[in-house]
Amino acid sequence: MLKTLEKTAKTEEEAIAAALAELGMDRDDVSVEIVERSKSGFLGIGAQDATIRVSYEVPDDPYAGIRSFLGGLLEHMGVTAEMEITPRDNGGVQVILSGEKMGDVIGRHGETLDAIQHLTSYAVNHGSEKRMNISIDTEGYRARQEERLVRMAQKMAARVLKYKREMRMEPMNSYERHVVHTALQDVEGVSTTSVGVEPYRRVVVLYERPEKPQNTNKPTSREWS
Repeated sequence: MLKTLEKTAKTEEEAIAAALAELGMDRDDVSVEIVERSKSGFLGIGAQDATIRVSYEVPDDPYAGIRSFLGGLLEHMGVTAEMEITPRDNGGVQVILSGEKMGDVIGRHGETLDAIQHLTSYAVNHGSEKRMNISIDTEGYRARQEERLVRMAQKMAARVLKYKREMRMEPMNSYERHVVHTALQDVEGVSTTSVGVEPYRRVVVLYERPEKPQNTNKPTSREWS
């Protein structure tokens, strides 16, 4: 993405130096355009500072959609928050909010935070060919919630294996169901699926019966005769 910055100083060289200092770049990293040349005037009368415009390339922000929508949503709520966005190991995106009024962002039992996450996910992924799994957290609330869901999923899987039958979990939103599916995807003997319609959609933990091993030493009909 190409961006520009204008600077004004007594001379072109001073304006360029000021622009490079602000950007933290070298002269070879930018293109310089002289907008207005400096003029010394006569006896200082009619003197004019120089104005330059530097152009420089910056990497495209893959999270621009998140920053734009979430920033606007928080502003509408009257909340000012810093936003830290990082990729997750599972291919998703982690958004950490920090600032004042984070209790208002979390809401009762995390309902407001869930709504913010759902709206942001819908806005960013709507019409996109590649879905981005977005997790929004503040003050460690989501991390504690994930730990609780993982423990709950593991206990449910243990019960399914013990009683050898499927069991249904409580209704969850799409993010919570994703945490459960991920937590149990490598557990041998169980599989998961989701059933129902929102807001009552839930995870079902299924019992996978082990396949009977084939008996390679089974006698032939001749041996039985």
